[in-house]
Amino acid sequence: MSSAKTEGVETGEIFAETVRRDIAMKVVILHDRITEESREDERDALVQAGVVSVALSKLGYDPVTLAFDLDAPNVIETLKAIQPAFVFNLVESVNGQGRLIHLAPALLEALGIPYTGVSAEAMLTTSNKILTKQILSGTKITTPLSFSGSGLEDASRFVKTRYIVKSVWEHASVGLDDNSVCEPESYGDLMERLAETSRRLGGKCFAEAYIEGREFNISLLAGSKGVETLPLAEIHFTGYAEGKPRVVGYPAKWDAGSFEYQNTPRSFDFPPEDAPLLNRLEALSRACWRLFGLRGYARVDVRVDADGCPWVLEINANPCLSPDAGFAAALERGGVPFVDAVDRIVRASPSFGVR
Repeated sequence: MSSAKTEGVETGEIFAETVRRDIAMKVVILHDRITEESREDERDALVQAGVVSVALSKLGYDPVTLAFDLDAPNVIETLKAIQPAFVFNLVESVNGQGRLIHLAPALLEALGIPYTGVSAEAMLTTSNKILTKQILSGTKITTPLSFSGSGLEDASRFVKTRYIVKSVWEHASVGLDDNSVCEPESYGDLMERLAETSRRLGGKCFAEAYIEGREFNISLLAGSKGVETLPLAEIHFTGYAEGKPRVVGYPAKWDAGSFEYQNTPRSFDFPPEDAPLLNRLEALSRACWRLFGLRGYARVDVRVDADGCPWVLEINANPCLSPDAGFAAALERGGVPFVDAVDRIVRASPSFGVR
């Protein structure tokens, strides 16, 4: 009797510990909700969720995917029912709006659920391109001259040159193509172009001086000794006619049949004389990481002009993790298995302690 009771208690304790361990290993992959109306770039969220799910499974976790939208009560109820050890945050837009990208980490912070990637504050700061540029302007990190159409702006800063008009909030080059580049005669002309583009895209836009030159993507990944720079990539514009804007716009990223898609190859090979420039770009990207409080992984996009001066165009706090995207290519070039990268992103969370 005594022996049976002891055996039963021990067996029960082992079972209970197994249950607790299973609960601790349950994780949620949070991504954009996809509908029939979703664009190609939005649908890519499911591809990312899929590859991250496979990686987390290999790491010993039990991943569950969950779509994030404006139905916050439903999202909260689902998260509480799952009780995840942490959330792998892949949310890039909410109900098709990039300006709401920070809502996912903000909600997770309010619920006290650990998650990967940057804080809600850092996500808001880096996703608002105007705010990003304002912060950069207070440092030694150069970023192109820009105008947002604010009444507080000084029109006397206007310089007659080529400008590129972009969405303030949307990423994945949404709304960006050859027609985004213009050469206004005056500040008033530029403001008219801004207003027209804002109406067409259905959201706030800004104009940035177009930098003619080389374009680089610098991918960053958390490591055991701090942030690491993955092999730098340069985007080449092959076969572009004179005068055709060298822009990595929406067609170059998402329309496989377009000229731009087929003629903007990514390269990791550089001549020896580029070494000083590459070192400078690495230092620049790390400075951006520290300045904006980035975490886990990120990408910094830079243009380098004819004088060798780098200009930061954008800071992406949660770059695409799809197999055919630039971040995955940089991982492969750097000899970092995708599973290891996902593990490092998870471990970079300040609340990590679930293993």
